[in-house]
Amino acid sequence: MHHFPIFLKLHGRPCLVIGATAAAAEKAGDLLRAGAQVTLAAPALGAECAALLERHPDTVHHHAAGYRPGLEQGMALVISASGDPETDRAAHAACSERGIPVNVVDNPQLCTYITPAVVDRSPLQVAITSGGAAPVLARQIRSQVETLLPPAYRRLAALAGRLRERVKAALPSPERRLRFWEQVFEGPAAESVLAGRERQGEAEILQALQRERRQPGPQGEVFLVGAGPGNPELLTFRALRLMQRADVVLYDHLAAPALLELVRKDAERIPVGKRRGEHTLPQERINERLIELAAAGKRVLRLKGGDPFVFGRGGEEIEGLIEHGVPFQIVPGVTAAQGTAAYSGIPLTHRDYAQSCRFLTGHRRNGALALEQWAPFHRDETLVVYMGVANLEGVCAELQAHELPAAHPAALVEQATTPAQQIVIGTLATLPQRVRERGLEGPALVVVGPTVALQPHLAWYQSAPDAERAFPRHGCLRRDPLVSPGG
Repeated sequence: MHHFPIFLKLHGRPCLVIGATAAAAEKAGDLLRAGAQVTLAAPALGAECAALLERHPDTVHHHAAGYRPGLEQGMALVISASGDPETDRAAHAACSERGIPVNVVDNPQLCTYITPAVVDRSPLQVAITSGGAAPVLARQIRSQVETLLPPAYRRLAALAGRLRERVKAALPSPERRLRFWEQVFEGPAAESVLAGRERQGEAEILQALQRERRQPGPQGEVFLVGAGPGNPELLTFRALRLMQRADVVLYDHLAAPALLELVRKDAERIPVGKRRGEHTLPQERINERLIELAAAGKRVLRLKGGDPFVFGRGGEEIEGLIEHGVPFQIVPGVTAAQGTAAYSGIPLTHRDYAQSCRFLTGHRRNGALALEQWAPFHRDETLVVYMGVANLEGVCAELQAHELPAAHPAALVEQATTPAQQIVIGTLATLPQRVRERGLEGPALVVVGPTVALQPHLAWYQSAPDAERAFPRHGCLRRDPLVSPGG
């Protein structure tokens, strides 16, 4: 974060606005709406500031001598909208020396705090800022958020505030209160308030509170969620919603650590992922941990890269949940193969090149490589090999041993869909050496098949440095002798 977000309580506190411009009047008006006492420091007031003084004679004061260092003494904060660089610098220096927050309008270098664009549904407020880098963008985003939060949210937030102590007394456990309010805001009571039926909504909340009091305790649940191939923007809406509801998250080694930032901030985080040669927790212990946490009443998020049911061991994990009667939900994710194909420009199927696609694994339970069980392999299909980086040379050799030619196109895509994505293009004969030269170790997928040759033409997210050397770039898509099913 470039700035620490904070809301200041200014009710009844003195604040100083330097200047008599329209901008000064606007800032003073914002402070007045927050309940502040405002002093306008300027030799003479402009029309907007004069009107503000006339409308609020008890809370707006005019210091006609203008600003001089020392006037900021005792102020909760200072805003300078003087339009005079010398005055702005003097105000910034004096406030910084005294530790008083100061904002100089349109001059981020002289600001110790910034004023965000605000969506006001008091007591609910949403503040949006670009840190001074793009204030127009922040205002545009505020306009979008305005449409998502009807004014009725003001009534819903105020009602929740009035009932807060009553709910706290009925449900002493913070965890139970959290779940209760989540159910309220997602349920019919909130809809009643937003529709203007506030009394009905309040009655429904109190009825729900009585039902919750009679419950012996919170019921645990497991959310088995596919996090996709790495890019957080590829998450599903449901995945994001459950990530915000979880009490504890067990997560794999994720291609993009930013995914974890989308989990509820106070959720417990437990790494259980596996890297090559490194196992944080064995799979059997992960299964046990899910059951234990759910039995303790926790909502457990099992966050897995890609899709839980595509080499994600999701089936193994829900077997234990079913056996112990633990409720669970499964949220599919964009598979690593789909993300890799889309972001690398290597189609999984193509009417002219590959009529089928198979997902294989280069690693089995006993660690052995056993691709022969899926033979024969065809020259007009796409093979996607998961967990094949550690034994890339063996993978390429076995595929050649089962009727694929040494010149058959092959690629390795590391950290697909992320800004760190790297693509190595070659053939079954050349790919292992090219990967060694680049020093890539994963997470990565191996893609084998004729559509690999299309990568130079279809790449859109990131260029592949080796692509042009492996396959000449053509002016149009056409079959090339190198990639034709015949050899």
